Amino acid sequence: MKPRVCILKTDGTNCDEETFHAFTKAGGECQLVHINELRGSKQRLVDYQILALPGGFSYGDDIASGKILAVELLSFLREQLEGYVAKGNLVIGICNGFQVLVRTGLLPFNELGTMPATLTDNNSGRFNCKWVDMIVQPSQCVFTKWMEGEVMSLQIAHGEGKFFTNDRTLRELEEKRLVPLRYMDNPNGSLHDIAGVCDPTGRIFGLMPHPERFVEMYQHPNWRRISHSKPQGLPIFENGVTFAAECLL
Repeated sequence: MKPRVCILKTDGTNCDEETFHAFTKAGGECQLVHINELRGSKQRLVDYQILALPGGFSYGDDIASGKILAVELLSFLREQLEGYVAKGNLVIGICNGFQVLVRTGLLPFNELGTMPATLTDNNSGRFNCKWVDMIVQPSQCVFTKWMEGEVMSLQIAHGEGKFFTNDRTLRELEEKRLVPLRYMDNPNGSLHDIAGVCDPTGRIFGLMPHPERFVEMYQHPNWRRISHSKPQGLPIFENGVTFAAECLL
């Protein structure tokens, strides 16, 4: 059996089809699910092994990026989320999805309703869209397993990508190895060059760069000259699907 992947979307989500393609290519059985289908009980999170929150501008990033979708999840789907996570299922949030996970409290410490960190305006004060290099750090993260030490090139596209928190939370993130990805040339001012974080189980992962935009070699602007044996975003999805297939089915 293939792990079932819920690609959650709402008004303003615009990277859902790319995320669908990435997880399908990695071997998952994907379904696009609108938030209203979960609220109306037409779909249930418990029927899936992977929950993906794609990038985009959910609800137009009104108030703050990811804020309204996070409130919607906490207000109407909290019990579903708690039950889903308690089963050890996987969650990944990309860009706007990462912002949502931080605002729900699922990241960084899997404590719904808390918000010890945030993703705020880039230091430049501008929307930033370009390819950046990151290094994969030793961590608990299921999605970056076996990739430690690798340098990844992925695209960013955000205006609120600066990871910010207090000193105590930063220390805890570092001590518990909850930083799977760091920028090599920090594009937004994130503290400690943080590009992505995971929760202590390693099963909830959020990152600002877009791995779904590099699952085919030709998606890279210099694809004819790069020496990678495979597109560098694809292993993130493959690792998630492999883990779900081996441990959750």
